[in-house]
Amino acid sequence: MCQTCLKEWHPAIAANKKNFKVKKGEVIFNEGDPVKGIYFVYEGNFKVHKRWGPEKELIIRFASKGSLFGHRGLGNNIYPISATALSDGIVCYIELDFFETTLKVNPAFTYTLMMFFAGELQESEKKMRNMAHMPVKGRIAQALITLQDQFGTRKEGAIGIVLSRQDLASFAGATYETVFRVINDLIKEGIVAIKGKEINITDYEKLHSLTQDSL
Repeated sequence: MCQTCLKEWHPAIAANKKNFKVKKGEVIFNEGDPVKGIYFVYEGNFKVHKRWGPEKELIIRFASKGSLFGHRGLGNNIYPISATALSDGIVCYIELDFFETTLKVNPAFTYTLMMFFAGELQESEKKMRNMAHMPVKGRIAQALITLQDQFGTRKEGAIGIVLSRQDLASFAGATYETVFRVINDLIKEGIVAIKGKEINITDYEKLHSLTQDSL
């Protein structure tokens, strides 16, 4: 918002934004809560997730520094998704009325947001296609590739975000037991290596080939 809005609008942003710290595991809002505003990530990582069956969840995407969430509530009275902090962080909160006014006043920001929505829609459609047609091993491979693409790698080569196996399962649309089994298979095949909860992709080409088998 600050990068693409008119400079003359910056004082209004400063007067209306609210920054606050969050703790790991803190729920920012729940699916079904009334829509009140939009959140921008200053620091930390967050998961955007949705109920999937009575006791399961599907992670739609991850939001990191520079990302936003809560926008799926635009045009709705309630949030269709939930958002939870995966680490300690800082978020910037903008109330819905001011956010909508900002869109009307700042065409460059509105265009940037529209392109973000288009990219997110494409990724959602791709994920739904994978859920329907890709074998579970391929979905887990794609999940690992997506995480490395978004978060990069640490100095030692591990994917730049540490997830629980349950969160990885929720992101890949699989069960915890299946993820545990597939990860062990990938380790035996020399495609990934594990150190604690960290995952290192050791053979990217072989991992990527698993996503192509049914496409």
